[in-house]
Amino acid sequence: MITLELVVAVATYNFVMYVTPGPNNAILTASGIKFGFTRTLPNLFGIPSGHGLQLMLVCFGLGSLFLAFPFLLEILRYIGATYLLYLAYKMFGSLNLKTQEDKSRPLTFFEAIVFQFVNPKAWVICTTSVSIFYPQDVNIFLGTFFMVFMSTIVNLPSISIWAFGGSIIGKYLENIKLKKTVEFLLAFMLILTSVYIVLN
Repeated sequence: MITLELVVAVATYNFVMYVTPGPNNAILTASGIKFGFTRTLPNLFGIPSGHGLQLMLVCFGLGSLFLAFPFLLEILRYIGATYLLYLAYKMFGSLNLKTQEDKSRPLTFFEAIVFQFVNPKAWVICTTSVSIFYPQDVNIFLGTFFMVFMSTIVNLPSISIWAFGGSIIGKYLENIKLKKTVEFLLAFMLILTSVYIVLN
């Protein structure tokens, strides 16, 4: 049954999970600084879209697969960490101060969707959310719609804070060397995030 108490509980859980630091928010911050908010929008919309697909799969039973075979989540953990290292490498590669040419670009909508499937934090959020908050005694399609809807309406504004904040920082970094220094720190942050994913 879907009650007001359940709605509040799910919304609160989702907000805490989505607004706190993680791979998605690290990428969005870096993208906001480097490319601005508008160019980051495809990435921004791709995250809740991919996460909604994940949540749907978990509602339809994929979550039990992770419970039965926890090593699958471990595999995703290493794939996600490797991808973050790749993004950090690309960011480091664009830090050449001798040239103004920069061929780097933000993640596309599709790339952001795909990344959710190798993002271990996203899978943990999905499986935990469904195991705790999935409404009882409702049709599976209604229950799934409720979980995906609640995820999407909370996810998008929560992660937008990071992209918008990054874009604001980027506007004040008119000095090329200073901007490159911040991008270097963000690339290093992606590396630290990758290490954290592997160790936890």
